[in-house]
Amino acid sequence: MTNHQYDYVVIGSGFGGSVSALRLSEKGYRVLVVEKGGRKSPDDFPRTNWDVRRWMWMPEVGARGIFRMTFLPHVTAVSGVGVGGGSLVYANTLPMPTRGFYEAPIWSGLAHWAEELAPHYATAKRMLGATENKIMTHTDEVTRQVGRDLGFHDFRPSTVAVYFGEAGRTVPDPYFGGEGPDRTGCIGCGACMIGCRHGAKNTLDKNYLYLAERRGARVEADTEVTWVRPLGGGGYVVEARTGTSTLAFRNEARSFTTRGVIFAGGVLGTVQLMLRLKQSPDGLPMLSDHLGDTVRTNSEVLMGIVSRRSDRDLSKGIAIGSILHTGDDSHVEPVRYPAGSGFFRMLTIPHVVGSSMPERLASSVTTFFRNPLGFLRAATVPDWAKQTMILLYMKAADGQLRLKLGRGLRRGGPLFAGLTSELSEGEAPKAFLPEADELAERYAEHLDAVPQSMFTETLMGTPTTAHILGGARMGEGRAQGVIDHKHGVFGYDDMYVIDGAAVSANPGVNPSLTICALAERAMSFIPQRGHSTPSK
Repeated sequence: MTNHQYDYVVIGSGFGGSVSALRLSEKGYRVLVVEKGGRKSPDDFPRTNWDVRRWMWMPEVGARGIFRMTFLPHVTAVSGVGVGGGSLVYANTLPMPTRGFYEAPIWSGLAHWAEELAPHYATAKRMLGATENKIMTHTDEVTRQVGRDLGFHDFRPSTVAVYFGEAGRTVPDPYFGGEGPDRTGCIGCGACMIGCRHGAKNTLDKNYLYLAERRGARVEADTEVTWVRPLGGGGYVVEARTGTSTLAFRNEARSFTTRGVIFAGGVLGTVQLMLRLKQSPDGLPMLSDHLGDTVRTNSEVLMGIVSRRSDRDLSKGIAIGSILHTGDDSHVEPVRYPAGSGFFRMLTIPHVVGSSMPERLASSVTTFFRNPLGFLRAATVPDWAKQTMILLYMKAADGQLRLKLGRGLRRGGPLFAGLTSELSEGEAPKAFLPEADELAERYAEHLDAVPQSMFTETLMGTPTTAHILGGARMGEGRAQGVIDHKHGVFGYDDMYVIDGAAVSANPGVNPSLTICALAERAMSFIPQRGHSTPSK
């Protein structure tokens, strides 16, 4: 181990990477975490999502925020960037997956998942400060009422990673015996998904990653990994560029030697990089041919329910305060952005359904002329966030995609350039589901509102997801998967995939807690430094 600069280089600082960094540091390993996004202080977050430079991740034009949109042929994927990864932008929710997740045939024979993950879910909840939402709002009550209207009674406050305490009051670390940072009670401003400026959101830089750094882990922010190659005598060289220039070649070229590598850059980051490495003899050519397969979403439908009434402020509360289960494998959640955050107004048009673009366009025009004043009022509300509830519907359907490299990728080129998708198995993710349409109509009645959808959904039928998963699935060997059930990469020693790409079945809910639990389990198999590494 002493022949290398580090024992482990962790690529990415999200839910898988941060857990790995802490547990490896606790076991005495020298750990480097490489994160392409920046380290954010509370003042670095935008006040509204109109501050695109601070909110959006588009480094090519100088925007180095925390929110990224990736447009693929079959889905528009949103993800987080920065020290703390997706925890910076997710809606705090920590639900448990459905039973079908553990029993899915694709991986059920590899381990007793429900039994083995149970203690790791408990640890992850404790580390993330999971608690029941304590700020119930009008949209939560409307959700309860919609459930009653439709005969669904399994309504409950969300389990969230938020410190409530006394609103606005800062106290010493309430989670880790004083070892963690000070925390401030949630004020219910609704800004969870554009970056919490008040210290109430339990992001990874306040728990796992914070404690990892106290134990010696090093975090290199604004550093993007461009290549990984094996060393002849064992271990790896990790090449990267550090800097914030809009021109990648102007950023500082660096390299690190390490005994082991953990890919934890999220599905889009990990699969993209590994696909590039697989195609080169100077990279990782022995990676499984299944790399990029079995990519799935939670079959989400997202709609903006824009109220024509201005007497209620729908922006107050936490990002997601409640959940209504509409079946064994489906649910709906009311979502919000903070006051003034109307960026998505520019990307939405009236929600309509149809089997083709011409049909949807015709339906959109017809729908508009049935109630032009109503639609104009909804389109011109003074503050979109104050008068909009975002409907998030999820269903554990299991259509699968395959991610592939597009044209023009070169070693050292942009990490996300050229990624594309194709249908692999089952039905492609859908932008329209009848159950979601019925729920939207009910919400619209209660809120005197007009449903809207992303233009990519109405025009092209392409759904939006915040929960893209898979691409480095588990298997019994290289012929069946990319990694084993302990997350070890087939064909390479001391190499792991520990992020959403490794999630090999559909949890049917926000996967953040599940990624943490899987990471905790993966780290439990790695011995203390100085002991032999168990065979795969």
